[in-house]
Amino acid sequence: MHFRFSSSAVVAAFVFASSSSCALAWDYEGHRNVNSLALAGLPAEFPAFVRAPEAAERIAFLSGEPDRWRNVADLPVRHANAPDHYLDLEYLTEAGLTLAGLSEFRHVYTEQFAAGRAAHPEYFPAIDPEKNKDHTRELVGYLPWAIVEHYGKLKSAFSYLKAFEEAGTPEEIANARANIIYLMGVMGHYVGDGAQPLHTTKHHNGWVGDNPHGYTTWNKFHAWIDGGFPAKAGVSFGELAPRARPARILGAAPQPGAPAPARDPIFSDVLAYLENQHAQVEPLYALDKAGGLKADGVPAAIAGGKAFIEEQQLRGGEMLASLWLTAWRTAPLDVYLRARLAERSGAITGK
Repeated sequence: MHFRFSSSAVVAAFVFASSSSCALAWDYEGHRNVNSLALAGLPAEFPAFVRAPEAAERIAFLSGEPDRWRNVADLPVRHANAPDHYLDLEYLTEAGLTLAGLSEFRHVYTEQFAAGRAAHPEYFPAIDPEKNKDHTRELVGYLPWAIVEHYGKLKSAFSYLKAFEEAGTPEEIANARANIIYLMGVMGHYVGDGAQPLHTTKHHNGWVGDNPHGYTTWNKFHAWIDGGFPAKAGVSFGELAPRARPARILGAAPQPGAPAPARDPIFSDVLAYLENQHAQVEPLYALDKAGGLKADGVPAAIAGGKAFIEEQQLRGGEMLASLWLTAWRTAPLDVYLRARLAERSGAITGK
């Protein structure tokens, strides 16, 4: 498949993307869209400080932060950061794993996958050490764990904010709120990654292996979906904002007398979200084959490609808003911190 580009800026974007050892998900503008759509989807009762113009801008800015961590060659950073951006679901199947059987604990899952990989060497050829300096080739991604771990940290931040709002200083309250803004922004990056279907598949840089439908094998396909095509098609927050979807509470409410769930319901919801986006991988390739993602395609076809990208960013915004809302609604008061603050207050007043 051949592409012709009418913009030198698009070509420059490809050069930048191909210079990275790891594919990005959405360009910065796309990640900003997801975070901003999530803010637009929050209910009126959500803490108002996140909607202040400077806070909203920081949340949007931080949507790009985990990609900025890729700008250094330090191998420990690359090892820790790169796999958090994806989960290649086909490799789980090849290792004999199912989504239903995955542990919610990152390191337990690592053991699960390592055992499955060892049991099915026919699907996992030997790794060339020279191409694995950061020791990520033996991994197939940690995206859902990155999301739920940030969710837990955000829930914690809402918990201690409640305590500081009861008995903290103005500076402590301001710092707690700043932490929430930071966590909301960075967490949004990973949820946005999940909304880009190519971050859920081994076909992330063109179709690999058996290809009976003749889908593109172009190794810049990922970069084109991240930013080249959305820029060409004019995907913008201004057009998407009126269509922002409202947040919902995640996690099934426990039924009276029912046993505790086998694993964290939020983790299950995140896996379901990623599985739903994975279902869009082949439709995305089929859309490309039909001309809906070509730089010089016919307007009607390009409109279909634009609608696909917009739908994915809207899905990302909805899921992110729902995670934010659930973290806030379910965060308990940090009673330990409240007790310490009460002791401090008593010491200050001499009681």
